[in-house]
Amino acid sequence: MFIQTEETPNPLTLKFLPGRPVMESGTANFPSVASAGRSPLALSLFDLEGVTGVYLGADFITVTKGGDRDWYTMKPSVLGVIMEHFTANKPVIVEGGDTAGGEAGAADGAGEDSELVIQIKELIDTRVRPAVAQDGGDIVFQSFEEGVVYLHMQGSCSGCPSSTATLKMGIENMLKHYIPEVVEVRAV
Repeated sequence: MFIQTEETPNPLTLKFLPGRPVMESGTANFPSVASAGRSPLALSLFDLEGVTGVYLGADFITVTKGGDRDWYTMKPSVLGVIMEHFTANKPVIVEGGDTAGGEAGAADGAGEDSELVIQIKELIDTRVRPAVAQDGGDIVFQSFEEGVVYLHMQGSCSGCPSSTATLKMGIENMLKHYIPEVVEVRAV
């Protein structure tokens, strides 16, 4: 099994591409070991010293390390855990596991959305999420209140030095262009 790695705009995060599907549908964000109960893969990665976050995408795994660690020493261990996991055909997510953990990668569909919220979600899903997924992250719609769009940053986007610029210069400008009712975008 050959696993490719890619750097992300966040120096604390590395993207691992195992060359096979990781998530059947959706994504999963595990910002701490306490949230990883339903993912044997995330739990194994958190067993490695220095791992502070795991994000699972359709065909990639993003691992975040502590600032006191370097990728030169951590990367081989992370590659080993991922290779062992997929070679043994272990599940990535266990259904019925600890659902209090892991944050879903898509906004909750409960309740009816206004026409504006539907437009905002569609723009984020079609124009923003594919671009940030290439960098090993995700941006998920949380809410729209009084002209402010609240978004949740996941994977390499969480804590990324360029995430504020991405939110303000990229996403906010795009949303304001298409939806004049949007006055600001904020990270949750």
